[in-house]
Amino acid sequence: MARLVDGFGRRFHYLRLSITEVCNFRCTYCLPDGFKKEGPLTFLDPQACERVVRAFADLGVSKVRLTGGEPSVRRDLPQIIARTAAVPGVDKVCVTTNGWNLDRQITAWRDAGLTNLNVSIDTLDREAFRRLTGHDRLASVVGGLDRALALGVPSVKVNGVLLRDTTEAGFDAFAEFVRERPVAVRFIELMRTGDNAAYFAAQHVPGAALTDWLEARGWSRRERAFDDGPAVEFAHPDYAGRIGLIAPYAPGFCDSCNRLRVTARGQLRLCLFGELGVDLRDLLEKDEPEALRARIVKALGGKPAGHRLHEANSGDTRQLAQYGG
Repeated sequence: MARLVDGFGRRFHYLRLSITEVCNFRCTYCLPDGFKKEGPLTFLDPQACERVVRAFADLGVSKVRLTGGEPSVRRDLPQIIARTAAVPGVDKVCVTTNGWNLDRQITAWRDAGLTNLNVSIDTLDREAFRRLTGHDRLASVVGGLDRALALGVPSVKVNGVLLRDTTEAGFDAFAEFVRERPVAVRFIELMRTGDNAAYFAAQHVPGAALTDWLEARGWSRRERAFDDGPAVEFAHPDYAGRIGLIAPYAPGFCDSCNRLRVTARGQLRLCLFGELGVDLRDLLEKDEPEALRARIVKALGGKPAGHRLHEANSGDTRQLAQYGG
């Protein structure tokens, strides 16, 4: 059986599968005006999602992340989680969510087979959270995260975008947040997309602002697991949780790339900030697993060595909800 290896020798064990482009938050760095429908919402159904996952699992993928948009806007999310968890070879089933109604939904997700949860929380200041997302729901989101911990979800993480408005005070607050919680908080360097050039210029903060802060306070780097995403994480003996950084502008960021993306409309994206993609939908609808695997393997020959964000080139990615971040 072929395995997922590109022309640069990188091996791929991790699939990010978007199941919707819809999001019910209006985050200032992604969808400041909210989600705008463009044409029919012809997203992959649960059976097609399972076929995608089976094809990638047959090719060596063991970790699948369900993303969006906001995946919980789909009422069939528990079914998609269960179908994904049942695929032989898949041992990690992950969901990334903005936390909308997480406190009410997490039990169903865990029962369906969820193993990893990522919750987007950019700030722990209630008013700043409302300004950033358009919703005064910080307490509910944190409550859902704590419920996930109480339910024994094996891995719970927080994603936050590194912004000029929320840096230094935010680091202090998140460090206190993980003092007793076994949670990894990862700050993501703001990335320029097709629609946010002015926002990027005003809010971008280099990742060194965080790593310098951590190292000055005695935090030390942890080793990455083979199927981890791109975060560099730091630990401290006085804290139950960890703090990390995803820094796409750092030298060599793409050298260890181990993940591929499939959009909610069935397109294989070889790079989040690339151009175009490889359509898989026709093979998903006809259920042709051999042809599907062959198309995926062939497509890897076109994967570039890295993105071109340093050249202010984000490919055809207008905003991160478009392809699942």
